Amino acid sequence: MKNFIVAVKMFLFMSLLTGILYPLAVTVVGQGLFAKQAAGSLVEKDGVLVGSELIAQRFVSDKYFWPRPSAGDYATVASGASNAAPTSVVLKKAVAERQAHGLSGEMLFASGSGLDPHISPEAAKDQMRRIVAARTLSAEKTALVDRLIQEYTEDRQGGLLGEKRVNVLRLNLALDKNL
Repeated sequence: MKNFIVAVKMFLFMSLLTGILYPLAVTVVGQGLFAKQAAGSLVEKDGVLVGSELIAQRFVSDKYFWPRPSAGDYATVASGASNAAPTSVVLKKAVAERQAHGLSGEMLFASGSGLDPHISPEAAKDQMRRIVAARTLSAEKTALVDRLIQEYTEDRQGGLLGEKRVNVLRLNLALDKNL
């Protein structure tokens, strides 16, 4: 009986510590030091919520940069990879369709989460021809698109981790603002 009472007390203590106190402390610190990130890094345009810097969203118009494909159709609840094998007929068909749209490299395959908001600068440059044609841009405006890609390219985290990347939502908002 003594072991049972000790176990119950330990259970209650750990439940209080890990179920209430720790999450509360993390929330308070997060809201205090990283308010924007804790709120979801939401992006507004003219006072209207247009998305989050942290979650990819579908852009279907040829006038915009597209994020990597999503196996879960950009739905946060169903996020994840397709788990299709390299020999999968469905995967081969999807890749062929993406190639027909002029996509190459990383843009042929979904990210692991299906919600990656970034693409590489190379993937952004690969999409320039489509965007320039859809917007019927002059050579001067085409150069501006290239400069926007460079301007919105983020460096490796801390200069060490990951690869250079471009946030698709931010880049598309810049396109609308500058063109």
